[in-house]
Amino acid sequence: MSPLQQGVSVDPQQYVPAILSAITTVVLFLVVFVILYLLGKYFLTRAVEGSLRQREFDETLIGLAVSVTVVITAVVAVALAATVAGFGVVLSAFAILAGALALSVGFAAQGLIANFVAGVFIIQDEPFTIGDWIEWDGNSGVVREIHLRVTKLDTFDNELLTVPNSDLANAAVINNVANTQRRVSVGFGIGYDDDIERARNAVLTEGANIEGVLDEPEPTAPVAELGDSAVVLSGRIWIDPNEHSYGAIRAQFVEAVKERFDAEGIDMPYPNTELSGGVEVTNIGETEG
Repeated sequence: MSPLQQGVSVDPQQYVPAILSAITTVVLFLVVFVILYLLGKYFLTRAVEGSLRQREFDETLIGLAVSVTVVITAVVAVALAATVAGFGVVLSAFAILAGALALSVGFAAQGLIANFVAGVFIIQDEPFTIGDWIEWDGNSGVVREIHLRVTKLDTFDNELLTVPNSDLANAAVINNVANTQRRVSVGFGIGYDDDIERARNAVLTEGANIEGVLDEPEPTAPVAELGDSAVVLSGRIWIDPNEHSYGAIRAQFVEAVKERFDAEGIDMPYPNTELSGGVEVTNIGETEG
């Protein structure tokens, strides 16, 4: 039976010390937490942000580092405040639970973490930037957006391509517009009976006349191959890929040289294969009526 059922009086004042102790502990925890959190947030975030800006890190990475610093500051403030307030047992249980949770999340999000880390390196190292035309693993596109997890590109068919950053970080990426000069090479086949110098002059003249082709380096057209049916001249011109389209210049080059060859009667032979030998047919029976 309870004390009330037994007629025994209960003095509420006996619980006052325990209640005051609990209130004091909670208030102490809150005060210590707020002080540590505000001081830590103010000084640490300023130190991290100033250090990264001094090293000219990307703004995205600076914002990420500041956010992570704030979270770490809050966790440390909770731990220290709990220690000061005497929440040691609760703190130990919380630490064990947090460790187990972090381990589980780490295993479940390996791909996400890999993309995140790759995004950090892409933003910092800048192998490509927004607007660059890149190629990797048989794919290509123009970079539209770079995020910490994925990179978005526009294909030449105007399709949106979203690529995990880990795929780009682990591939050999070709940046077609990273330099101010790029060579455009096209093979032109002429007949073995045609004059090489006349054909070369036609290639060089038409290449130099295309708007956007650089004067230096000069266009060249060396003999690149002696094929089965043609002598192949490698027409080489140089452009600034940031100012003119590689594909458009190449198309103009091919069309201009083809028209020039036609006008001067320079043969551009088709690939052909010569078959030799004979066919012998034996044991032909009579056709039944």
